[in-house]
Amino acid sequence: MEDAAERILSLTKRTGGPCEFVVTPNVDHVLILQNNEGLRRAYADAALVVADGWPVVLASQLLGQPLPERVPGSDVVPAVLGAARGPKPLRVFLLGAGPGVAERAARRIHDRWHGVRVTGVYSPPFGFEKDDAENEKILRLIAEAKPDLLLVGLGAPKQELWVHKNRNRIAASVALCIGATIDFIAGEKPRAPQWVQNIGFEWFHRMMSEPGRLLPRYAKNALVFPGIVVREWRGRAP
Repeated sequence: MEDAAERILSLTKRTGGPCEFVVTPNVDHVLILQNNEGLRRAYADAALVVADGWPVVLASQLLGQPLPERVPGSDVVPAVLGAARGPKPLRVFLLGAGPGVAERAARRIHDRWHGVRVTGVYSPPFGFEKDDAENEKILRLIAEAKPDLLLVGLGAPKQELWVHKNRNRIAASVALCIGATIDFIAGEKPRAPQWVQNIGFEWFHRMMSEPGRLLPRYAKNALVFPGIVVREWRGRAP
């Protein structure tokens, strides 16, 4: 976590070139990656890939390329904001979440992290990615806000595909694709207690908070993901 936060902060100091971006795969991302060529290209071009799920960390250990720990977006964002210190505040733009949610998140960020300044927020309408005028508006708002760090909470794979497509035009040094993190910061969605996170059951807490949406997804993940790991293991076997 500490290494990821330091790496991201160093990226915020870049000048020029396309916007770098960070992705945070969980089991659901792994399944989508099997059949989504656009998402695979986005992952290949990411500046940093960190594991947002204990099953991904466990799979890395089983496959002989162990990751040191889980680094979820909902934790790495506070880590980055908390590490922001210096004569100039870290400038941040919040893109995503429902109407009014990013504004509440911005107020909480200002109250908690004095080395951070939220310079812009925007909640795009449903289907914005297919609307050229709306996309131009988003890119213009970001450019006017001049952020160092863009937090993108649009859900996967939409957020990764949008950032990857527009990385040459996004006027920010680095973008983090962080799912529901803006909702968590705003208090819109509760996170699991720390002890639940520590034992690797945050997914269960989230599923029970939104069973209609997440239960079918998690059931599919539980059935398909082990087969992907086994296939990968067989492919590496001598």
